[in-house]
Amino acid sequence: MTNLILFVNSFLSYLLLFALIVVLVIVACVIGVKWRKSKDAKAASETPADAADGSTTA
Repeated sequence: MTNLILFVNSFLSYLLLFALIVVLVIVACVIGVKWRKSKDAKAASETPADAADGSTTA
């Protein structure tokens, strides 16, 4: 019985760790998508004359 309790405890610990990693990956993807959309919107709002010199500074 002790071995079963230890196994369940270990299993739940790893399951919690896995869930935490999955949540962090999802949060990172959402933040990345928001940043990319923001960058694309900023680039689209520039006039072609502003971007013609090829500079990347704002």
